[in-house]
Amino acid sequence: MKDLEKNSVQLVTIAEEEAGQRIDNYLLRVCKGVPKSHIYRILRSGEVRVNKGRIDQLYRLQAGDVVRIPPIRIAEKAAGNAPVPGAEFAIVHEDSHLLVIDKPAGVAVHGGSGVSYGVIEQLRAARPQAKFLELVHRLDRETSGLLLLAKKRSALTHLHDQMREGTTDKRYLTLVSGNWTNPRQHIKLPLHKFTTGDGERRVVVQAGGQEAHTVFNLLRKWESFALLEAELKTGRTHQIRVHLASSGFPIAGDEKYGDFALNKQLQKANDTRGALKRMFLHAYRITFQHPETGKPMTLTAPLPAECERFLVSLGQPIGKHS
Repeated sequence: MKDLEKNSVQLVTIAEEEAGQRIDNYLLRVCKGVPKSHIYRILRSGEVRVNKGRIDQLYRLQAGDVVRIPPIRIAEKAAGNAPVPGAEFAIVHEDSHLLVIDKPAGVAVHGGSGVSYGVIEQLRAARPQAKFLELVHRLDRETSGLLLLAKKRSALTHLHDQMREGTTDKRYLTLVSGNWTNPRQHIKLPLHKFTTGDGERRVVVQAGGQEAHTVFNLLRKWESFALLEAELKTGRTHQIRVHLASSGFPIAGDEKYGDFALNKQLQKANDTRGALKRMFLHAYRITFQHPETGKPMTLTAPLPAECERFLVSLGQPIGKHS
């Protein structure tokens, strides 16, 4: 339903690959340029119908459902938005069920929060023939590395089940400032998510927050820095960043939770090291069961060149750990 007519009633039959998703998420995807608040208003008012009956925003679509979408007025500003430029990204793995890319730092995974488009919108624009393409999980805009996308509804559901059950294994590489000493350290701190007055998402350690658990393995150590492997046991927003910052080991280059004075220094090279102009957090390995075959898959993405160069500029580490 890529050519939705917004000034007339539409009757859309749900295809097999579209089944299983919530009606609100479906409408947000197909009604390009329509404010989220308007989508929820037409759902609450009953203007959206499925098989001629009223439904709420939690209704999950089934193959063969006929969805009535009312005329939708788009604000001039939204209607005048420039089209999303199609883009492809470095592909780590692709088959009929999955697309796994190596996302660069500085690119959002989806539009919103001041970003008009992200990876998912650009990939859909580059692949207009794709009947289904959805994010399996998210990465922060500043984080690079492995990003999974599903090419079938069944694959999305299967991978979400694995993540909910904790059977996927996600590993990150991160560089922190400070004198890290433990070879292996568990951090279990509850996290509370909130939105600031200007719409920015923030997370703090707070009693009563969501349970969050990260395991950190020390890989290399320098006088003022340590390279860690982070192993996610839960998948909370900004989990690695907040767990480290709250423990006194902020991630190098983290502009939201890091050491801002240090970040400013790191952006310029000096006599003893190179420059670092990004957050040093990279999703480098993921293990999961293939949604069709059930066979275990482990995919990796090497540390980006700018991060590798910065590590080399630090000189010989004091110690290496396995």
